Amino acid sequence: MDVFSTNKSLLNPKFDGYKLESIPQDQAVSRYKLSRKPTQATTSGRLPLSFQEMHSRITHNHLTVDNDSGNAIYVDEDFNVCLIGIPMSGDVPGPSFRVIYEMATPMDTSSVVNIQREYPSSAFLSSTVVAVTDGNGLLYVLPIKEGDVSEPIGTFTLRTGGALDAPFRLHHIHRPSPTTAVLLLSSRFYSPDGKKGKKNPTVEFDLWAAKIDLLSLRSGSEPRELDVLWHRRGQDVPIYTTFINEVNSYFIVGGSIFSEPNVPTIKAYEPTPDELAPIPRAGENLDMSTDRLEKPQPYSWTQTSDSVTVAFPLPSNTPQDKIKVLFTVQTLTLHVDAEPLASEEYPSVPLPHYSTTALWDSVNTTSCFWTWDREAEHAYGLLTLHMEKKNEGTRWMHVFAGSATDKGDVDVPETLDPSELWHIRESLEKYTAALRTGEDASGLGLGHGVPSLVEGEIDEEADASVGRRAWVTWVEPEGATPGWCQTNSWEQEPVTVLSTPMPGSVSEGLPVLQLILKQDLDGPVFSFDPTHPSAWKHTSTYSALAFVLASKQDTRFTYHLPTRGVLAFEGGSARDRGANVYIYRPVVNAKDTWSKQSVLQVDDGSGGALLGVGCVKVRGGKDEEVLVVCLTEGDLVLIRGI
Repeated sequence: MDVFSTNKSLLNPKFDGYKLESIPQDQAVSRYKLSRKPTQATTSGRLPLSFQEMHSRITHNHLTVDNDSGNAIYVDEDFNVCLIGIPMSGDVPGPSFRVIYEMATPMDTSSVVNIQREYPSSAFLSSTVVAVTDGNGLLYVLPIKEGDVSEPIGTFTLRTGGALDAPFRLHHIHRPSPTTAVLLLSSRFYSPDGKKGKKNPTVEFDLWAAKIDLLSLRSGSEPRELDVLWHRRGQDVPIYTTFINEVNSYFIVGGSIFSEPNVPTIKAYEPTPDELAPIPRAGENLDMSTDRLEKPQPYSWTQTSDSVTVAFPLPSNTPQDKIKVLFTVQTLTLHVDAEPLASEEYPSVPLPHYSTTALWDSVNTTSCFWTWDREAEHAYGLLTLHMEKKNEGTRWMHVFAGSATDKGDVDVPETLDPSELWHIRESLEKYTAALRTGEDASGLGLGHGVPSLVEGEIDEEADASVGRRAWVTWVEPEGATPGWCQTNSWEQEPVTVLSTPMPGSVSEGLPVLQLILKQDLDGPVFSFDPTHPSAWKHTSTYSALAFVLASKQDTRFTYHLPTRGVLAFEGGSARDRGANVYIYRPVVNAKDTWSKQSVLQVDDGSGGALLGVGCVKVRGGKDEEVLVVCLTEGDLVLIRGI
């Protein structure tokens, strides 16, 4: 069973693009200067960063928001824990800022073992208690006191099993009971003996679930070790984590699967083409099997701005009076009253048969005609249909409208080079010859390239880099894999993630959990259904989302707000360039050819790089209005009206 299976009726190949919808910048965006500035330069180490660590640091969210209280937390360049009071209602003029705790500045005293520090991270235990890591191996539990500084009611370390305990990052906190909290942490794996091992070792990362007894928390207590419930290991840092109460499991999205450290990961064996063998069916003679043959398409086609040309291969002995072609404005009828070639030399191939089949778009029937070229020296001739477009300049995605639906029509790609249109004949002849000889006919015939909709615009390298290749891991509270996902392909099916929920938009326990994945140029939205956890439901599509995101060269965060849109935030890493947020709205109806997009300036070039993003609900707002909170190196930016 496919975990993420698209519903073809929710895909729209006729989608034209996104139209700009203006949002007044001065009404939507407010900026406030920070007296305590965060930074990206708080990590250091003698050990080089791996690619996975570098990517994780670029996309690290330095801001933590709490939807219930409207508070936010970040750690500044001096390791001060800073609390932001976000104005969640209209009667509060602006945000408040204060330092609630000063963590000790980590000192690098190790001259033997190279340990790479992490960025500080945080998560709310409740609206009045926050857990903060210093990025150097300590975790503080801090109560939030009204107008006063905090004193830790718990300080914890994590035994990671290396020569020195590795720094760790806090990803998520789950509250299984009022007196217990379980923290999801990640750390880089270091060898227990402290040796580097082979020259280019594979970098691995540990994922930990650690329990804290909240009743044991008290001021003045000495640092103690976290109680580890379970431990997994993978080849990347988690991208997104949460706990889903309905299935009583942790949901982890990462650049690899996370398996038990003592259980070797068995990769699925991929046979070579020479090792592939068909599975025999009842009464089937494998010696005559042609499963490896690639059957040519039933026709080939090309187009210009004002015409469409379609070529059908027919047996060269077909009389012209046996060919019946009827054009209407919206349909095509094609009947061939002849016998298919069927001999020892040319096995039977079905003839084309279309009865009032809907075309992709309208044509001018008075300018449509067809020709029949027998090509007597060939076994197949060419029936060529020439159709004039009624809507000049409109790009056809297919010849027939049914190719974009679930009606079962064959989806034939366009032949971009018109000179290759006639290869359909040679392709079919070679295919039928291969049927006779048993040779592999794959790879022959119908041109090459991409759909003409994006001809001249598509950048294959850029499009391939959009999103993050990821795997899904499910873990029960005790550390086991849920039984319902052991028999399907959760851990074998990689996906490309375009967007995850914006921090603060989905609370733990609520069933509204969505991922936006990459499907060709589109971004289908998959919603988690607790009643069928083994397969996510394709509920809507952001058409051409992968294509438009590929044009953004400095995207740091891509999050979505359910029913409101996908927000792509630029990092603003270029000096004095500033940073924008691009907002792509969902379509109203699945087959709408246009949707809306907006652009807002998050940073005007003076605030520095964007380091964190989250959102809180506006109290008394309409339709669950949210306030987007952005943290730059010099400013706090609030965005309303999205």
